[in-house]
Amino acid sequence: MSRSKSKRPRSSSEPAASSQVSTEGAHAASAPSQPEAASPSSSPQPADAVQEGTSSPVPGPEAASSPAPVASPAPVASGSVPLSALRLWLSAYRVEVVLFLVAFVVLASFSSQRFLRQSAAPHFVYQAQAWMEGRLDVDPQVLPNMEDWACVRVVNGEKVRCSGRPLSTDRWFVSFPSFPAVAMLPFVALHGYQFNDTSFGVIVGALAVALFYSLLRFLAKEGETARNRNENVALALILAFGTLFFYCAIRGEVWFSAEVMGVALTCLYVRNAVRAQRPLLAGLFFSMATLTRTPLLFTGLFFVLEALCPGPEPRLAQLKALSQNWRPAARKLGLFTLGAAPLAALAAAYNVYRYGRLSEFGHAYLFNNRVNADIDRAGLFNWEYLPRNLEAAFFKLPSVSWSPFKLGYDPHGLTLLLTLPLLVFLLVPKVRPRLHWPVWLTVAVCALPGLFYQNTGYMQFGFRFSLDYTPYLLMLFALGGWSLRHRAVLAAVALGVLVNFWGAVAFRGYTELVRNW
Repeated sequence: MSRSKSKRPRSSSEPAASSQVSTEGAHAASAPSQPEAASPSSSPQPADAVQEGTSSPVPGPEAASSPAPVASPAPVASGSVPLSALRLWLSAYRVEVVLFLVAFVVLASFSSQRFLRQSAAPHFVYQAQAWMEGRLDVDPQVLPNMEDWACVRVVNGEKVRCSGRPLSTDRWFVSFPSFPAVAMLPFVALHGYQFNDTSFGVIVGALAVALFYSLLRFLAKEGETARNRNENVALALILAFGTLFFYCAIRGEVWFSAEVMGVALTCLYVRNAVRAQRPLLAGLFFSMATLTRTPLLFTGLFFVLEALCPGPEPRLAQLKALSQNWRPAARKLGLFTLGAAPLAALAAAYNVYRYGRLSEFGHAYLFNNRVNADIDRAGLFNWEYLPRNLEAAFFKLPSVSWSPFKLGYDPHGLTLLLTLPLLVFLLVPKVRPRLHWPVWLTVAVCALPGLFYQNTGYMQFGFRFSLDYTPYLLMLFALGGWSLRHRAVLAAVALGVLVNFWGAVAFRGYTELVRNW
């Protein structure tokens, strides 16, 4: 819409009844008129039904017999409408705002000196700056390091991974899905290669905490959970400081910043996918999430299940009914696909340009990487990777030495029973409401590919790939009916916070321990 079609000021010739001004300024002037109140046949409203903020009482019989004086409309102060809208927004979302501020302060504090500088692995910043310079590859002359970049060399007309000494004809790319670089574009446009991805990650992390609370509040409002506001706030804080989200959100770096942004986008996706109420938006946020963390592609199952079986009736009955009335579900699935298609098409085209394949993001072209031998021998996914990934996710324990006392962790992983102890209560829920099985199935299809992946997530504190489905696991706890005041639940929460506090303080990443950066 062009600027010339912006809202015009109200003319003084318009009826005074439509321009009555409240004590808050322009709030009542911007509200629609109420035909029922103006109708002579309508019954009078009780005093407690008058909306808060109106400036006149309910008229009595004497007032009804005499004509009311026509008042000239009061002028609306410049900027009062945006201020009023801002007040209304802050009033409606004050809990989210407070959660954002609290999470931001705590995460920034734990980020410490890292918060003030760019991380040691700012891959998305370099990708965004390359786009700003009009190129799709990354300039190898300015790369900050040689860690986890994809290098493509054309040999006999075929694109292969670079080996040996880099050549001037080699093309370099970020070996991760590109949406985080898209999100950073406006800021990189201002700051260039110097943009601080660490502080950006902290802000995104704080936003994710607020979005998760908003999702839980929406589920409670829709009757999907029985949680009250305080419980939803507690669960949002558990996500922030009682899961692996804590240490991932304070580091920046390409590996962790993508995990954190994936959580934020998952909250937006699920919020719009519940009962398939907003399929177009659900598809859009789903594509953003998938182009941030590839395993989130499998969470599309959640929308499919919600589109096919949105009601409280037994799912088998709803599936049988589809044979008679399939059009609503087909329409929702079509709109979901339409919402996801634009970014998906761009990403596919970008992958073909870089690597010659639709689904290749770059890990098969990692330059001089320790995982290349496994990839060449068994591929990116293989059954032989399952034992070590299961060990990293469920069986790795801290190491303890007593003289002197020292507590250590394995950089390949740490059991989820310590980093997310609430997992135990998901296995024995008090109740199984409508969303119980759709969320469990979504967790399963999202988690399984990572268990067959060639990399455990090294170096890490805990099995960081579990962060892809951690929001769904906490949703399951919210659905499961366990009270947050139960002693066992409180003990599990305390243990999770303590362990993840340790991770936020003690973790030293690959760039610090191996590369000494």
